[in-house]
Amino acid sequence: MTTSGSLVPVRDFPVGNLGGRARAWLSGAGAPPVTPKPAATVLLVRDAESVVGGVEVFMLRRVASMEFAPSTWVFPGGGVDPRDDEPDLPWAGPAPAAWAAELGCSEGMARALVAAAVREVFEECGVLLAGPTPQTVVADLRDPEWDRERAALLAREQSLAEMLVRRSLVLRSDLLSARGRWVTPEFEPRRYDTWFFAALLPPGQIPDDDTTEADHADWTSPTALLTDHHAGRALMLPPTVVSVEEVAAADSAESFVRRPSPGAVVPVAPVLVETDGGVVIRCAIP
Repeated sequence: MTTSGSLVPVRDFPVGNLGGRARAWLSGAGAPPVTPKPAATVLLVRDAESVVGGVEVFMLRRVASMEFAPSTWVFPGGGVDPRDDEPDLPWAGPAPAAWAAELGCSEGMARALVAAAVREVFEECGVLLAGPTPQTVVADLRDPEWDRERAALLAREQSLAEMLVRRSLVLRSDLLSARGRWVTPEFEPRRYDTWFFAALLPPGQIPDDDTTEADHADWTSPTALLTDHHAGRALMLPPTVVSVEEVAAADSAESFVRRPSPGAVVPVAPVLVETDGGVVIRCAIP
């Protein structure tokens, strides 16, 4: 780790198998950068059930055929859908205006990001951050009807707002906390402006691996995953590495999710840098 003149911690990450594309970009042969798509991802955590203790985080390993980040360990998440910003979305907890101040975006984008976070966690692992009242959550999602709801969301046959209204549920924005924001480097052909959230596993709910986008999905020890990553046995992108490190350092799942807000989220925009040791992805991490 190095430090910039503004005392912001700076970290360099290897480019891995993206070296050819990275060098092409640095030489000016790469295509013009595309506009990043807004996205949301969620660090779903719980206190470990093993005697070792610590905090576990639910993670997925993307299938090898994915165009973006194949065979890479990620958190549940994905791109914002235009219908995530629906004014009639049943809502409990901090209002979109409050989220806008914390996320550093417009009120409409804040509503869409929080909705996308809730929707993606439900689509990818069957955990629903919503309940019949502003103080409760759905405790049992084992009924096959919930599988059909997930499938309809995935097929974009319904929006999250439509599902919640029909089910007489409200989105629990208070169950989420903002963790950070990362923008995909300019040399990548697919780019995302991703806001990171954290959430505790709701009581009574059990995440699953019923997603076609991953070949493995389960509770993960952050320490073990970091060991595998440094040994070359597990692929992770820089924002995932930093986030997993934060989970590994947490005293409890509750303290990890409920840490005091540092204010408006500052985006991390990694850049390519040629060093004596080769090309690296450099990140100034606030």
